[in-house]
Amino acid sequence: MKLTAQICIKQELDGEDARLADYFDVIAGTSTGGLITAMLAAPMKTTVLSLQPRTLPIFISSMALRSSLKKGTLTVFGSIRNTLALLMGPKYSGKYLHGVIREKLGETRLHQTLTNVVIPTFDIKNLQPTIFTNYEVKKSKCLDALLSDICISTSAAPTYLPAHYFTNQDDDGNVREFNLIDGGVAANNPALVAISQVTKKIFEQDPDFFPIKDMDYGRFLVISIGTGSAKVEKKYNAKMAAKWGVLGWLIHGGSTPLVDVFTQASADMVDFHNSVFFQALHSENNYLRIQEDTLSGKDASVDVSTKENLEKLVEIGERLLKKPVSRVNLEMGLFEPIENSGTNEDALKRFAKLLSDERKLRELKSPLTKNG
Repeated sequence: MKLTAQICIKQELDGEDARLADYFDVIAGTSTGGLITAMLAAPMKTTVLSLQPRTLPIFISSMALRSSLKKGTLTVFGSIRNTLALLMGPKYSGKYLHGVIREKLGETRLHQTLTNVVIPTFDIKNLQPTIFTNYEVKKSKCLDALLSDICISTSAAPTYLPAHYFTNQDDDGNVREFNLIDGGVAANNPALVAISQVTKKIFEQDPDFFPIKDMDYGRFLVISIGTGSAKVEKKYNAKMAAKWGVLGWLIHGGSTPLVDVFTQASADMVDFHNSVFFQALHSENNYLRIQEDTLSGKDASVDVSTKENLEKLVEIGERLLKKPVSRVNLEMGLFEPIENSGTNEDALKRFAKLLSDERKLRELKSPLTKNG
């Protein structure tokens, strides 16, 4: 719903055909964010979502409702069977999710996106991140993978969905194999990765970018949207965790503590570094982080995809728009309101106006710009 709000604001400014891909030099996303990134940046011939992004929340919701293929019964024996199943393999087969992704994205490859994208994954064979981005395709054609393979990979959350294997071949016949899982293990908040990619291209004097002086990074505008956390609920503590073995770190109270810990740590550290970076440049108003850290119970689960819970998450997103712009306090670990910054909705409107003005300026300077 937060994305929908941003889209609707742009459509009010520039007409019904306004697309997010027309306004951003880079769109980045990991896991669910990677799916949204690909759908927003895919060419119109591939999916109507790139032209009519208002349908995106509905598409994601319907996909989530039908993706859970391993069902358990609400009995003691059912609970035991579910636990044993988790020990034997991923919680979900991913067949429906993979089928929808293949259907929507077809044969579209990375280089065909409407704007530059950054989608992190992690290669478990090489034990290192693999970042799929248009910027690197120019150097390594083997990275010009199908968007569907990239999406399946970045959403392959450990214990929930199976790892994804595929190969890709460049024009010279060189073949590269990929053994990938959820990009969240490397960059749960990919905003810093996106900034790094742009910075790298500026240093390389990439002609696709308008000239930027070495210290003129105050021109950067970054909107970073999280998927929520349950920090206020305080699900875990040291006394509890001190008793856990391997199974305890993997399964506790219907959640996966190990996954929760490393994904939240990664996201918060990125937010902290970005906040410091923009404050150092005296352009803190150019960085907007929207995150809900008061989720609890089913709201905080990553895979409760009932109709009721999905509708509740929509309500949470709409309430979040009315909350004040906040910044994480790393000492306390919670988001704190920033004085005189208005609401998240106010900030999105301000960003939308800036982006709209920038696009019009670029069109005046160069009628043949990439996304014009």
